[in-house]
Amino acid sequence: MDKKELAEFLRHRREMLRPRDVGLVEGPRRRTQGLRREEVAQLAGMSTDYYARLEQQRAPQPSVQVTTALARALRLTLDERDHLFVLIGHNAPARFLRSEHVSPTLMRVLDRLDDTPALVQTDLLDTLAMNPLAVALLGDQTFPRSRLRSSGGTPITGLARSGYYRWFMDPAERLVYPEEVHEHHGRAHAARLRAALTAGSDTPRAARILAELQEHSPEFVRMWELQEVAQSYDDCKTILHPELGRIDVDAQLLYTENRAQTLVVLTTRPGTESHSKLELLSVIGHQQLTP
Repeated sequence: MDKKELAEFLRHRREMLRPRDVGLVEGPRRRTQGLRREEVAQLAGMSTDYYARLEQQRAPQPSVQVTTALARALRLTLDERDHLFVLIGHNAPARFLRSEHVSPTLMRVLDRLDDTPALVQTDLLDTLAMNPLAVALLGDQTFPRSRLRSSGGTPITGLARSGYYRWFMDPAERLVYPEEVHEHHGRAHAARLRAALTAGSDTPRAARILAELQEHSPEFVRMWELQEVAQSYDDCKTILHPELGRIDVDAQLLYTENRAQTLVVLTTRPGTESHSKLELLSVIGHQQLTP
């Protein structure tokens, strides 16, 4: 770990960013050039003290997960991310078409969406990033944070990071959608997994997901045998929020050039009950409406 070079690199990248670059409000009396240390720490999900010690050359070596979070917080390019890994003393992640490093272009758009739920997913339905309103609507599905799921305390790791895998293996995944659409969603997931298996960004991992589901999910096997294939996203959904009930949303998509990552923006139609519920959710966030 090259503490001196790391400190200089972090400080320089922090000073190059403006609050608006990461979706923060820039106040009129701001004196700091670039982002403050506490702002970077907040974006990376770490303590301000630990981040400050990194810039002061006093911190122990960050883990791979913390390094990944720092790269996202500082909006690093792939080359800059790899340089950060080397400075910290880790091997840089292998570069496949699929990447857990969120596309900077999609991340810049996500940063600016604060009044509608939005998230970035891979073509295997791994959720890489979510804005606060998406977390309030759907729960935190991101990796590498691996927050404990309410269904039994299992972190979202390994194959379970894929929404395709969780749909057929984790009953809690279905609580977000009305029961009458479960068959439709299941068939859509099977069809999209078939497309990812032959033309996706990580076909070996798609094959491992397929093998596990074929062995453990008779429902998946039934749907897989339909031989359906699709790359399209369900553009209209009904979300079941635990406090607000049914919320009808439309999905708008923005893809990276190789379609390995997708920015999903969920909107409601103005004047509808769902639109009012989403406006309320943007105010209450994670607060419970009932005891």
